[in-house]
Amino acid sequence: MHAAEAIAPPVSVEADPRVSAPTIDARNVTRSFGPRRALVDVSLAVASGEIHALLGPNGAGKTTLLRVLGGLMQPDGGSVRMLGADATRSTRAHRALIGLVPSGDRSFYLRISGFENLVFFARLHGLRRRAAKQRATEVLEAVGLAEDARRPAGEYSHGMQKRLSVARALLTEPRVLLVDEATHDLDPHAARVVRELVQRIAADGAAVVWATQRIDEIRGLAQDVTLLRAGEVVYTGSVVKLAARVRVTRHVLRLRSRSTLAAPSLFLLRRLLAPIATVVPATDDPELFVVTLNDDRILGDALATLSGAELDVLSCRELQSEIEEAFVQLTGAG
Repeated sequence: MHAAEAIAPPVSVEADPRVSAPTIDARNVTRSFGPRRALVDVSLAVASGEIHALLGPNGAGKTTLLRVLGGLMQPDGGSVRMLGADATRSTRAHRALIGLVPSGDRSFYLRISGFENLVFFARLHGLRRRAAKQRATEVLEAVGLAEDARRPAGEYSHGMQKRLSVARALLTEPRVLLVDEATHDLDPHAARVVRELVQRIAADGAAVVWATQRIDEIRGLAQDVTLLRAGEVVYTGSVVKLAARVRVTRHVLRLRSRSTLAAPSLFLLRRLLAPIATVVPATDDPELFVVTLNDDRILGDALATLSGAELDVLSCRELQSEIEEAFVQLTGAG
């Protein structure tokens, strides 16, 4: 069975009369821990099939908000509705429609297998033993761990344990998936596997909130983003509009001369681009240069000048992405 085919369709829930209401609808949520305000009037709306990113520096309130959304923590004020019902007073059956992928991996029993872990948690959700075993098999196949199902969880790599966390969240066929730092400390390949898995779950109709510190991974993953600073929302809207809030001026260019097929000299580049940008070597690679645009110039000016001087731009990337720059500016993080 293909991994994507192993994820069962979401279970049906009683129709809500407000048919246009989002799957996740949090309004003016507040939460304090003693004198410290962790969340201040935070609002968030996520539709079925959407991945909504949650960004913010450490201590911004991301995990607290996920715990409130998941019914693990009561808010001091505001309202949270999930699937049309009050999430703060929901039934056990309703809570089963919410899957949580925590940031840590220490919630599994490491001496027993991944399969046995999932059977145990499925039983906690009220599934009978036979149904629990069947569902555990299905979700292990879904996350690509079928061949390692009988291995002790303590022998799993960090990336495999993350996938096991996703599998556990899928045991009850959730309509809402809350993901907390799922790719933290993962290598690029393992992080991609987890992202693609969550994208498939959203494509099957789940509403997903994806909290992350990997700022640029939300590009191509999430449709909308909420940015928190000290418990307050400093931006909410599309990822595209977040990126458009700032002007990126520093780019890394790989350059080569058409005539000599060699890297151009730094002296030549500085002379050509003097009215447009400053140029410094990027690394000890002779073809790489950092080009910093002047305030009134755009990247196209520099590229046109280089092309006119018989120089080929083999590659061009932002030294610091516009999303990262917007994050720094809006949160005040250095």
